[in-house]
Amino acid sequence: MLSIVTPNSNEVQEITVSLDEIARLGAQRMLAEALQLEVADYLSEHKELRDDNGRAVVVRNGMSIKRKVTLGGGSVEVEVPRVNDRRDDRKYTSKILPPYMRKSPNVEALLPVLYLKGLSTGDFRTALTDILGEGVSGLSPASIVNLKKSWEGEFDDWKKRFINTNYAYIWADGVYVKVRLGEDKRQCLLVLIGVTNEGVKELIAVEPGHRESQESWAVLLRDLKKRGLSAPLLAVGDGALGFWSALKNVFPSTKAQRCWVHKIANVLDKLPKKIQPKAKELLHEMMYSETAADALEARVRFNVAFSPKYEKSVECITKDWDQLMAYYSFPAAHWAHLRTTNPIESTFATIKLRTKMTKGAGSTKAACAMAFKLMQEAEKRWNRIRGYEEIQRLISGVEYKDGVVVIKDSRREAANT
Repeated sequence: MLSIVTPNSNEVQEITVSLDEIARLGAQRMLAEALQLEVADYLSEHKELRDDNGRAVVVRNGMSIKRKVTLGGGSVEVEVPRVNDRRDDRKYTSKILPPYMRKSPNVEALLPVLYLKGLSTGDFRTALTDILGEGVSGLSPASIVNLKKSWEGEFDDWKKRFINTNYAYIWADGVYVKVRLGEDKRQCLLVLIGVTNEGVKELIAVEPGHRESQESWAVLLRDLKKRGLSAPLLAVGDGALGFWSALKNVFPSTKAQRCWVHKIANVLDKLPKKIQPKAKELLHEMMYSETAADALEARVRFNVAFSPKYEKSVECITKDWDQLMAYYSFPAAHWAHLRTTNPIESTFATIKLRTKMTKGAGSTKAACAMAFKLMQEAEKRWNRIRGYEEIQRLISGVEYKDGVVVIKDSRREAANT
């Protein structure tokens, strides 16, 4: 609690308020001022408009009825200034607080996270009242159910969309969130994220799958191809054989890049803990080598050090070597993005493998819709990949070796022909 002492002519008053209440009052005042400024700008922009009698066409028209709006700092009561715009084809609408808005976008973005964490529909208001204050607006069980239905509708439409974007790279992963995926515990979310030819990361697909099986991935990839998805240059994923088998059948020209983070974890799992630090050092040396030859040299040293006693760890790093080295045929500026499936892993970090199954397994469709909304929010914060300008070179057929452009000798090529 915060005590504020205010001087008075007769006595000293002590007013005790909470920091949360101060934040709510501040938000309420700032919102009211912002709405007034928005109206003032609109009136100023159209102050020259006059009717046949010389009267202003755009004028103030009092205030709307008070309504409660739920913000990140709590629920506040606001009045929106009204404007009478007497032009037939125009109507003033606040961009800050549109009609019927009861929750800020940030609060709405919180709901799919809470749902995936296992919060029941009827518990949203109770759980958020302590944070957002009494009188929380728009979080009744009925409104949550309607919101979920609208998200499911958005998700259904999104899954049927035609894909007219070309993706240079894609990341693929099967995400086991352990909650809300129905009674079948072998269900997971198949997630695809792509990089456009302009270097922008975009969500391509979120779909329930059966243990990342080949058929589950094949069904998804065939559907995406049918809706316009063209073969990417490179796909990045972990060791799930189902994805790679499906990719080879649907997009045979796409090169495969195995995720180094998953591979390192698998190799270390086959070694005693006491020698894992040394092994990890060598594995990181392979991963971050400047050239494929340097990476191979580090692997040879790993083989010499660990093959006598720990042959399985050597086999683990050796068997997928070509797929681990695929990124060396692409621009060095892109390597940090192509070594791992981090874009998917980081997006689901807050819920993946950290939640328990709640009573009632929930709906698979609802869970996918929640994951879709969660990733849509994350997508707004994704940055372009570094060196995205070089994607155009790749598309035009320029070859790379060890991250740099291969300079071809035109005279030698002419002699060979």
